Amino acid sequence: MKVIDFSKSKSIVNKFLAELRDVNIQNDRMRFRKNIERIGQVMAYEISKELEYESSDVTTPLGIAEVNLPSEQIVVAAILRAGLPLHQGVTDVFDDAENAFVSAYRKYDEDYNFDIHIEYIASPTLDGKTLIICDPMLATGGSMQLAYEALLTKGTPAKVYVASVIASQEALEYLEENMPADTKVWVGAVDSYLNQHKYIVPGLGDAGDLAFGEKE
Repeated sequence: MKVIDFSKSKSIVNKFLAELRDVNIQNDRMRFRKNIERIGQVMAYEISKELEYESSDVTTPLGIAEVNLPSEQIVVAAILRAGLPLHQGVTDVFDDAENAFVSAYRKYDEDYNFDIHIEYIASPTLDGKTLIICDPMLATGGSMQLAYEALLTKGTPAKVYVASVIASQEALEYLEENMPADTKVWVGAVDSYLNQHKYIVPGLGDAGDLAFGEKE
């Protein structure tokens, strides 16, 4: 598994991520969502460099232009609900992509232990296609793995990319063991550890709540 960590490069993603983390800025929900969308746009642009292209002719008012166009069929999948702004950013670039949606959530007991549950999936067939899974926070990696397994009920993709804003080192190690070996993970930053409640530290908090409001 290959990890592309934007925090280790000179990228505008670092500015967007700094604002997402900043407690003095992040409570502006519209700005929070927009910064995640922007990160998705940058990641999609970088992912586009990995695709296969083929030559095509385009008719202009003055003649014929030869252009290179992506030849892969892309499916962009969002893990609900926090993945929606990232999904929007990616589809702003891959505007002809097909779309998939998977719900994954933590169900806690009284001791704050949790299981991850999948309740909903909507997806086109994935056979032979390029799958980009969007989830802003990779804490344990469990939600990503279960979402991927749920998506496999719709077919086997030729390529798998993961787009995330922040990942823990633990999650990346988990995905390396539980996702296809040629998976590529695009992440804004990698944080070192999880707290006792399995939240990423320093992280940014609950991405879903910050984007859409607190849930009961």
